[in-house]
Amino acid sequence: MKIHFIGIGGIGVSALAQYYLAKGHKVNGSDLTASEITESLRKKGAKLHIGKHKSSNLSKNVDLVIYSPAVKPNNPEFKAAKKLKLWIQSYPEVLGELTRKYFTIAVSGTHGKSTTSAMLGLLLVKAGFDPTVIVGTQLKEFNNSNCRIAVQKENSWHKRRKSKYLVIEADEHLASFLNYWPRIIVLTNIEADHLDYYKNLNNIIKAFRKYINHLPKDGWLVVNKDDKNIKKIIQKTTNNNFSAVDRNILSFSLKQKETKKLKKILKIPGEHNIANALAALTAARALKIPDRISFRALSEYRGSWRRFEIKEFKTPDAKRKIKLISDYAHHPTEVKASLKAVREKYPKKKIWCVFQPHQYQRTYYLFNDFVKVLRQVKDEFFADKLLVTDIYDVAGREEKTLKKKISSEKLIKKINKNGVVYLPKAKILAYLKNNLRGGEVLIIMGAGDIYQIAVHLTAKREKKRIN
Repeated sequence: MKIHFIGIGGIGVSALAQYYLAKGHKVNGSDLTASEITESLRKKGAKLHIGKHKSSNLSKNVDLVIYSPAVKPNNPEFKAAKKLKLWIQSYPEVLGELTRKYFTIAVSGTHGKSTTSAMLGLLLVKAGFDPTVIVGTQLKEFNNSNCRIAVQKENSWHKRRKSKYLVIEADEHLASFLNYWPRIIVLTNIEADHLDYYKNLNNIIKAFRKYINHLPKDGWLVVNKDDKNIKKIIQKTTNNNFSAVDRNILSFSLKQKETKKLKKILKIPGEHNIANALAALTAARALKIPDRISFRALSEYRGSWRRFEIKEFKTPDAKRKIKLISDYAHHPTEVKASLKAVREKYPKKKIWCVFQPHQYQRTYYLFNDFVKVLRQVKDEFFADKLLVTDIYDVAGREEKTLKKKISSEKLIKKINKNGVVYLPKAKILAYLKNNLRGGEVLIIMGAGDIYQIAVHLTAKREKKRIN
């Protein structure tokens, strides 16, 4: 089968492209910009078109067109596919079909989806379940890929159990997770986000409630007992059509005894990562995986791309070292959790943070939450210096009217704290090189392209390591 992906460079869509490449299908695709993800796909055999979307990118002999949720109906390639009457499906629709073919474990929630999915995927590999894993980050354990394909080996500790498992990150944006039909759902937490779509928290909770009812009667629901919004869902659904009698519910909490052990063995810091590990551990128990295997797997987890990814570089004179952390945090709660983890790990170091707000819509709808958190970053225990750059504009997902209402400069003005500086992205690198003295910890934070600063600063060291 020949498949064309519109928006193939996205972290989720690219994983699906890898899946089909591994299954022997021919993969074509397009994206606005080149990246290490598109380059990796090219090396694996995908034929790519980088730059402006054009109808000519789409060949007539394509069997299936898969498009990113960010792609609009006026996209030239989408319109061409319609005109040619090709089979067209969105990324969530295609992934939804896969969830019906596998024993699917779906990790959902506002925060922690990628890390929890990664931990759980690795845990199932170590337990001999040989899962297929589609996750929103790249894992060292999966050869720096965001997709792992089952290799069809028998289970090491239960030889009758052959590969049938799929671990996915089930995103709530645009209610994408309503396309999925898992056997196990892991709920990490629920907060207000994607308000351009949902409008309010109540609608988010309704969507999660509907999603939970996709579980079969013998399915498992793994929930964060500490999350107040998850509690609302469980209480409501238990009295409604989702009954604890005909579904299995397992809960985890930072108050349980395993928390202390995980704090000792995890290589990645932060209370939020302990919660992620507890979620993975609890899901593993639903599969009857022995705790000894789970704890060993979690202790070996080395973190993932842009999730508190620790690197190092030297000052321009090459005399002193600076720790660098690349992190994906882009929601106020995530920003606070990540910066708190940095301070816990490096209690006596000077901490610099470069933050790139992600999406005008998120910044607009959560403006007061961002102001509150970024004030805490300065006042309480976090950063000695906070650099905020321009809001990352997500192609195809922004309202033009909001761009006139919100900006990073307005955010800085409202924060009104010494040590908080606005800088265009183009000037950040020079500013860091001229002002860092060595010995500091620098965290580069955001879900947009700000990670490129981290790539540039560590490029020579990474190249030397590869060679």
